[in-house]
Amino acid sequence: MFKKKDLILTAHLRVNSRESLTKLSRMTGVPVSTIFDRLKTNDIIVKNTALLDFAKLGYGARATILLRAKKGEKDQLGAFLAKSLNINSLYKINNGFHYLAECIFRDVKELENFIDSIDEKFSIRSKEVHYIIDDIKREEFLSQPDLIDLLSAS
Repeated sequence: MFKKKDLILTAHLRVNSRESLTKLSRMTGVPVSTIFDRLKTNDIIVKNTALLDFAKLGYGARATILLRAKKGEKDQLGAFLAKSLNINSLYKINNGFHYLAECIFRDVKELENFIDSIDEKFSIRSKEVHYIIDDIKREEFLSQPDLIDLLSAS
């Protein structure tokens, strides 16, 4: 189990993963050497990445697509989605669907063409497309060091 200091350190890293160890030490009260050791042996941080504003990059159409394929085509559909450059995140799910894909495209026409190509290549049993209008909350869990006590208490 993670200690409270580890959760606080993780929360600070969720706010800014490029923060210097010295500044992290000042903010958390944990010595630099301890932070260094904990980060080196930490297997909780899976990937350091940047959150992007896709619209500013010219990708204004975002959607989540729920898909259920014919039984024999499930794995092929998953492989196709995993290779697609327009899939930002892909999840294997349950409750009537096989996959949930977060997709990013330049415009709605490009997105619709992608959906049509899926329909042509695979026998899709169920499909739901949900267009993302605006981000309200994104990557916020465990990102507020001051609220770690509340999270630990629940």
